[in-house]
Parts: sequence; structure tokens; C-alpha cells
Amino acid sequence: MRAPRGDDRAKDGQAMAADVAVDRVRVDAAVEFSRLVDRHLDAGYRLASVVLGDPTEAEDAAHDAAILAWRGFRTLRDRDRFEQWFCRIVLNVCRDRLRHRRRHPVTELPDLDGLEVQAADDAGRLVTRDAIDRAFVLLGPDHQVVVALRFYRDLTVEEMAQRLGIPEGTVKSRLHHALRRLRAEMERQGWREEPGDDA
Repeated sequence: MRAPRGDDRAKDGQAMAADVAVDRVRVDAAVEFSRLVDRHLDAGYRLASVVLGDPTEAEDAAHDAAILAWRGFRTLRDRDRFEQWFCRIVLNVCRDRLRHRRRHPVTELPDLDGLEVQAADDAGRLVTRDAIDRAFVLLGPDHQVVVALRFYRDLTVEEMAQRLGIPEGTVKSRLHHALRRLRAEMERQGWREEPGDDA
């Protein structure tokens, strides 16, 4: 075995320095990702909760979105757009979960424990809310997402288009068709709008 020459030691030193620099970049990226995801994870959970309607599934969806975001973090060029990028990932995860639900439906029994109706107004609102919930789950994933963003997150068409990464016209079209289908499904189930109804 020959003794290392000066050139070999210099190459080894350069290789070690390069490894240290790469490790430093990875650590810096992990710290930045952690800071950004900590800032936006709660909003991602709330969004998933609205779209999916199930807090446990929303937690899982937000967690899955965080993992996917970490895997793709190096591809995000503009870190100032992290919120929109992460929101789009959350929505894509939710859309996948909604599609899975349609392929593998689960029948849930309503929880009637502690249900107290105070007045006729409350009963009417309860009936309307129940009709909306039953009709909402029958919408396709893309329609569920736009309805949730518009009426639960109170986003404008422009904000929805940015978050979904689609044109405003597509958002308007999906929203129009979703609301029309929602109303038709509610009417099919026997719901009728009363005068002065807020639905």
C-alpha cells in the first residue's frame, strides 16, 4: 500500500468540505421548512377539516400534506409562496381522500346524543344543515373543494383560483355546477326552501 500523496490529501479535504457544505444546505433547508410548516400547519388542518368534514381525517390529511411538502420542498423556488403551495398540497390530499371515500363508502350513524332543539327556528336550521351535509358528501371531490373554500373558508373566486392553481373561470364553473347539484340533491331528498330561509 502506498502512502497518500499531497494531491490525494487535498482531494480528500475538498471532498470532505463539499460533504460538509451539502450537509449544511440540508440542515438549513430543514430549519426553514420547519419554520414555514409550523406557521401554516394549523391553517392546513382547518382547511382539511372543512373539506373533509372529519377532524381525525383532517389531521391525517394535514400530516400527509406536510410529508409531501417536505419531499418536494427543494422544488419550491419562491419560498414566499409557501402558504399557497402548501394549501394546494393539502387540497390535493383532501381530493384524493374524497375520491377514496367515493370508491369505499362508509355508512355512519348520526350522533343524536344531547340533541336539543330550542325553538322552531333551530329545528328549521337543523333540517337545512342536515340536508346540506347529506347532499354535500354526494358532490364530486372538485365540487366539494370549491364549495368548502367559498362558503366555509369565505375565499373569493380569485383566492380560490390561486390556491387551486386553476383559472378563475374554472372556479366559477365548478362553483356554479356544484351549487346547482347541491340544491337538486337537497330537493331530491325532500328539502324545500321556506320563505326567509337562510340556506
